[in-house]
Amino acid sequence: MTQIETSSITHRIYRVDKFVVPNQAREEFLTQVKNTHQLLKAQPGFIQDFLLEQPADSEEFNVITIVEWQDTRAIENARAAVMAMHKSTGFNPQEMFVRLGIKADLGNYKPINA
Repeated sequence: MTQIETSSITHRIYRVDKFVVPNQAREEFLTQVKNTHQLLKAQPGFIQDFLLEQPADSEEFNVITIVEWQDTRAIENARAAVMAMHKSTGFNPQEMFVRLGIKADLGNYKPINA
């Protein structure tokens, strides 16, 4: 890998969101996640995303979403686009989490330079 390719990769940002979702909330939750990811895929600097699911037990399941961004500016612009979409549709994620009993751990990650 060339120095330019390595430099490009080390500037990438990964948004990793982990959720514990009650089974009865699954459909509404996944609809919102899929709507958000459709918007993210259209944003400049979007590289790829993953939506992963793991059954936890008979009453809930775990979801992890991962989005790879070109750089910090791309993820900041995408965050603004998501906030604008939520505002225009009247969607409040925090309200949905409370109402449906969803636990969330959200954060941005960057590669560790070896």
